[in-house]
This record gives sequence, structure tokens and C-alpha cells, in this order.
Amino acid sequence: MNQSWQSVLTLDCERRCVEGSEEALVVAIRRGADLRIYTEFFHDEHLEPGSSNHERVLEVSEFRVTYLLDDRWVAGIMTLRQPIMPPVGFGPRPSMSFFLYNQDGQQAIGRPFLDGQSSDQVVQPPELEMPKYHQWDDWDAGTNAPSHNFVYDFETYRFCVWDDWQEVFSHDADGSVIAGSLEDLVEHFRTGSEIKLAIRGLCDDLSSDESELEHEVFIQTGPSYYHTDQRLFVTGTHPLVRVAPGIPLQYASRNWDFGWLMARTDGFVARSLVDPQSLQFHNSKSQHAMRWLVR
Repeated sequence: MNQSWQSVLTLDCERRCVEGSEEALVVAIRRGADLRIYTEFFHDEHLEPGSSNHERVLEVSEFRVTYLLDDRWVAGIMTLRQPIMPPVGFGPRPSMSFFLYNQDGQQAIGRPFLDGQSSDQVVQPPELEMPKYHQWDDWDAGTNAPSHNFVYDFETYRFCVWDDWQEVFSHDADGSVIAGSLEDLVEHFRTGSEIKLAIRGLCDDLSSDESELEHEVFIQTGPSYYHTDQRLFVTGTHPLVRVAPGIPLQYASRNWDFGWLMARTDGFVARSLVDPQSLQFHNSKSQHAMRWLVR
């Protein structure tokens, strides 16, 4: 484990590995590492097509939720991003930009709009001519939550991790202990440690495939509570995006949602999830095996 950001995988503009390895990225994410991805592009090819400004632009984005699929494939999703038009300001319509990156550089975006306009009130912005942008599909166009999968040929992709999380407790979906101890988790919690969850099978209900793909979703948590008589630890997560598991991870029509979770050390998960099309919240519950990590 390291105490700083480290580059573990670099791809070139054709998404070929030129440094590090996919295995190094998988190992780090399996341990709960945080993920950021560095890319480079040219202003007139990406931000303002046709402009005379050919300056190179450097970008680093954070991926607050990470996926480990079939214990061998990594994907990350930006969960807090509003679209901006650097260096000017924000985009024309308020929305979330749930950009998704796979370990091989394949990308996607889910964009739930937040302004309450119905689809018949919305004029979709014209597509810009970007030769390095390769869109593969177009899901739910004209609705409140369009999505599509694509590749943008960045000059470079650099996958960086901060790998200093420590797993202190794990249990199965019924809360039976697999490793570590609840007492160790509580002691770290009492001294102010941050907490991250690795939740197994969180997105199974989004999949239409009967052969569910094994997966873990990693998400940091916020407020936490320990019920001393019940010996029950409870935490609320940061916002996350759920996507039907697949390799590569991809958006499709109604195979994703977003929201918040409340998780307990007996395997119980309460879910407050948003339908991207209607922006309506729906409450549900499920049971999951989980690993609890601290920093």
C-alpha cells in the first residue's frame, strides 16, 4: 500500500498499454484504492471543435465509485460532476455527468437532467464534429436521462490510485463473520477513521442476464453509528451510480440508476434510489456480503 497517488496503468491514444499493467490496477481496486484518471486532449478537437486554439489541455477526473467485475475488470464512475465548459462556465442545462471509464479506455455517459423539463420541451444540443469521438450507440435520446457508450481518443490515459485503505472486517449476506472483527471496525470508527464499503452483488437486480456476473461496488461512507447494545454498526454512503454488471461496464436503456445506501454489519442495505427518467425516489432493501475498509 502507498501513501500518495501512484500511476499503475498508462494507455496511449490507441488505448494500448505503455506503462504499468491492468493487473496492477485490479489489485489496487480490489484493496479499495481510490481512483483518478489523467488524460490529455487539444482544445480545438474537444472543447471547441473548429476553434483556432490548438493548445493541449490536461485533465484529471475523480471516480468516486469503482467496480470490480468478475474479480478481473475495473471500471469507475464520476458521481459528483456537473457539466462545465472550461474555462467559461457551466453547460446550457443543469444535469449530472455520470461519466464511466473502463480499464481499457472504453467510456460512457449517463446524463440525468435536473431542470424538470419534459422531453417535448427540450431542444437537444446539436452534435459537434469531433473526429476523435467515436459514439457506439444512443440510449433514451430525447428523454430526461439519455446515455451512450463511446471512446474519445485521448492523447494518453493514466490510471492513478491512492492505495492506503485497510480491510478490518468482512461478512456474508447474513452478517456471519468471514474475516476481521466488528470490534476492530468500531475502534477505528471511534478514532475518526474514514470508512469505505465493498458491496458484493449490489447491482444484480439491474441485470436482465440470468447468469449474474460477480461484482463488488466500492463507495466511501459519511455518517456512521454504533448501537452498543445490539452490537450493530450502521453507515450512510456517499451518492453512487448503479449499472447492470458487464464486461466492459456499459450504459443501456434503463439498466442504471443512482442514489444513496444505508448499510449495516448484519448484511442489511436500505436503498434510496432515483429513477433517472422521472427523478422520483424509490426505497427498497436487500442483503449483501460486504467488506469494511478504514483509513
